[in-house]
Amino acid sequence: MDKEAAILRYCAAWDEPDLARRADLLGPIWDEQAVYCDPTVILSGPEALIAHIDAIRAAFPNSRLELTSGIDIHHDVARFGWRRVFDDGTVRPDSVDFVEFGDGAALRKVVGFFGPLPDLANQDA
Repeated sequence: MDKEAAILRYCAAWDEPDLARRADLLGPIWDEQAVYCDPTVILSGPEALIAHIDAIRAAFPNSRLELTSGIDIHHDVARFGWRRVFDDGTVRPDSVDFVEFGDGAALRKVVGFFGPLPDLANQDA
């Protein structure tokens, strides 16, 4: 499996309602020691990610993850834009994930940022 396919499989896991199927999606591409980090959580290992996805699916029912960009890959890192879209057409802010790959196409680390980049005028000097 190539790196882009691994990221697409990772994204599909966020929309998979069945825990066993989600584990099957992540198994080949999520390193046993992989870390997931976003502004709300940092966790390690596939079981923790599977449970976190379940919690997010419960918090945002009737929604799906939608890519907002292509997948940009160089060396062992990647980035892509995404957002959560609800069945009624409302959307959460565009967000971005950064991925670090381990051996082959296994995801070693995913770091997510929610919403747009901060305005430069609001940064401390």
